[in-house]
Amino acid sequence: MATQQSSETQQQAEKLRELFVDAPEFARAALENAIPDMQTRPSAPRVDSAGRIGRRQGKVSELTMIAPVEPGAAKRLRGLLEMLEGNFEGAEKVGTVHDMRFVFLDNDTKLLFATAYDGDWDDYINDFATKIPDLMDIVFSAIEGWPGIRNPSIKDFLVKYQIAADAWYVANPGLTVVETRRLQRVGNALDEFLDKIG
Repeated sequence: MATQQSSETQQQAEKLRELFVDAPEFARAALENAIPDMQTRPSAPRVDSAGRIGRRQGKVSELTMIAPVEPGAAKRLRGLLEMLEGNFEGAEKVGTVHDMRFVFLDNDTKLLFATAYDGDWDDYINDFATKIPDLMDIVFSAIEGWPGIRNPSIKDFLVKYQIAADAWYVANPGLTVVETRRLQRVGNALDEFLDKIG
């Protein structure tokens, strides 16, 4: 078994060297320095499909979308996002959102929306459509052709602009948002207890 693993790691190292054959010298030197660490790293959770599109690692999935913005709508959405000052109460109502990012690209003609969430893609979209439909329509009305979150074609519309990540890292793939918050409460309670007895 160890011989098979050794052979596989050698093959992986050779494949990396082939991939980097045309890289700058400093990158090839860095690769040689990094190969031993790469060969001894623990295995990561398998990356699976999040459902219709996107990837999942453990319990956490990703959604990345780049969509065209209606002319003038970037100013409206940017103003709304600035007024919220990072207070995304709607995401709290959904309850499965790890993070979200809104980034305007190409002189405000495109919107990059990226998020990490618990579970499957269809369930995630259904949660937004049922728990915060008005907020979804307010925010995403900036996207050209947005049909409205209640429209039966909404999932096909979203898929049209979504791209799956080529690579993706999750620090805690085995923890949902709810589990993370529970662990945080337990940790806080333990700290408080230790402070009282210490």
